[in-house]
Amino acid sequence: MTEAIQFGSRTIDFRLEYSDRKSLGITVTPEMEVLVKAPTDTSMEKVKEKIRKKAPWIIIQQSFFLSFQPKTPQRKYISGETHLYLGRQYRLQISIDKEESVKLKGKFIEVTASDKSRAKDLLNDWYLQHARTKFHAIATPLIDKFKIHKVEPSSIVLRNMPTRWGSCTPKGKIILNPELIKAPKGCIEYVIIHELCHLIYHDHTQKFLDLQTKEMKDWEKWKMKLEKLLA
Repeated sequence: MTEAIQFGSRTIDFRLEYSDRKSLGITVTPEMEVLVKAPTDTSMEKVKEKIRKKAPWIIIQQSFFLSFQPKTPQRKYISGETHLYLGRQYRLQISIDKEESVKLKGKFIEVTASDKSRAKDLLNDWYLQHARTKFHAIATPLIDKFKIHKVEPSSIVLRNMPTRWGSCTPKGKIILNPELIKAPKGCIEYVIIHELCHLIYHDHTQKFLDLQTKEMKDWEKWKMKLEKLLA
């Protein structure tokens, strides 16, 4: 069942599920959906009252997840089109030749393809290759720093995620979206630090925020850049 409440000028939609439980629980998913699980005899009035009380926390949770939602516009992969790499804009220059390659040259990303239709795949492969190298280089000193907290990710893997920049599994695996390679280094550091903090605190509690601020004082600046960069 889907319902909504008004909190100031903001409408908070939520999905309500009744179950055989003793207390009412509210969860915000990475897709920014608000899930409410309530005991079977709970009135809608009581549910909405609880959500109003928790509204500031819900909004904070949603804003966190918002920065993890890539908004890359559709690309045509034609010469003259701009593409991002580490936060900088480059113009795509496509040429046709049997010897295929992708090179960064000045303000251009030069793609040499055997056919124009190959440009997209070649560029995406180039991004993925650079993401693997750069993410590892950026993550290594941050992981070393977090060893003071007696935590370390079991592994760092790259995976295309349509609605998230990064995630952390219960077993300590950190997953990063290769699209992050288009963002500045500070944004990549922010996402990695955010996920490393989740190795210690699984929710966005005050303790989580305090740790994130301790490890990256200007994280809010990089979070905002990430939100706006690929809009």
